[in-house]
Amino acid sequence: MTKPHSQFTIARYEFALSIVRQLRDAGFQSLWAGGCVRDQILGKEPKDYDVATDATPAQVIQLFGERRTVAIGASFGVVMIPGTHRRQGQVEVATFRSDGEYLDGRHPQSVRFCSAREDAQRRDFTINGMFFDPISETVIDYVGGTEDLNRKIVRAIGDPSARFSEDKLRMLRAVRFAATFQFHLDEATELAIDTLHHQITQVSVERILQELKRMLAHPTRHDALAMLHSTGLLQQILPELFHDNSPVSIDIHFLQTALRNLESVHFEPAMAILLSNLHAPDKTDSTARLGAVRETCRRLKMANEEIEAICWILESQRLLDHLVSKPLHVRKPLLAHRYALQLLSVSSALAAARGLPADDAAFAWHYLSTHAPESLAPEPLINGCDVMALGIPEGPAIRNLLATVRNAQLDEQIQDRDSAIKLLQSLASR
Repeated sequence: MTKPHSQFTIARYEFALSIVRQLRDAGFQSLWAGGCVRDQILGKEPKDYDVATDATPAQVIQLFGERRTVAIGASFGVVMIPGTHRRQGQVEVATFRSDGEYLDGRHPQSVRFCSAREDAQRRDFTINGMFFDPISETVIDYVGGTEDLNRKIVRAIGDPSARFSEDKLRMLRAVRFAATFQFHLDEATELAIDTLHHQITQVSVERILQELKRMLAHPTRHDALAMLHSTGLLQQILPELFHDNSPVSIDIHFLQTALRNLESVHFEPAMAILLSNLHAPDKTDSTARLGAVRETCRRLKMANEEIEAICWILESQRLLDHLVSKPLHVRKPLLAHRYALQLLSVSSALAAARGLPADDAAFAWHYLSTHAPESLAPEPLINGCDVMALGIPEGPAIRNLLATVRNAQLDEQIQDRDSAIKLLQSLASR
């Protein structure tokens, strides 16, 4: 099992270990559970640790104290214990439980506290259903998770249709795990998704977006897209990509190739590529194209900043075309923009998918490497007060004069305030 190396993860590891020890010292069974066990077996450093125990929520709160605990889901047996230092993070302590019937596609109507073996049976996938004893450093596996990790298989625990009916989001999680770890979906698990994929729309768009963002921000996003498409999930979560309900309306191979070539750790560039078909130049006018993109993003309840980033990346593709021949007052603001690097990554990825050289992006990368950031966005030499001092009333004329002088500054036709004032006076006199 891999032990953490960085100071940050060591603090989390030791804090989670101390919680296990304290529960054990009080006479309770206590184990690490879920993703942290899977990650350790895979040789990855867990981002966080979850503890499973036979102590009830009331007993956990009594043991650690009301001031040190947060009953985030006590009715489901879950208590959160924050660390005393920020780097320790927080540990979720959950009582071993068996879930009752799921009626809302997310939450069980009731829970029954039980044994570790029974608790494992209610979890989603075998690779997430293992326990680990950090004292004896022993894996406790009631569901065959260790074998499935070795086989590189994502398999639902028990009846996959039952697991997905309990929480429909598990269908997206199955795809994310398979893509992220470069695993395959178990045949029965994949068949259940094929059968139930249309039910994913019963999940809130916020939860769907969260899973989609995690997939698209990962380097294996092209594999995630392929699995979303083959299982029918893509048509349900992004119906805008399909016309007349036909799965052949998008070029999935093109999108996969572009995502495979995308060099970015951000979600927005990948989403821009997925929505690029909605923004194709032959699709009516620019306003309508951006409107279609915005409408899709808003339906998914993305944050305004995310929407603006995606729209800017798509709309700025045309400014990047033949950038070497564009004037400096076009080139500089484009490359000084906070999303410029994401724009270049998308441009390069799309060019690769089309089998074309990424000349515009290459030129832009070179330009950025040879010019200081302050030269791309220098402080303006004049402001509105300078224009108004010439007796020009407020209105469009002021904006036009400021823009003309600013362009001259960016085009390096003027370098100082005196030159800017002279140019302003000359323009105003006309």
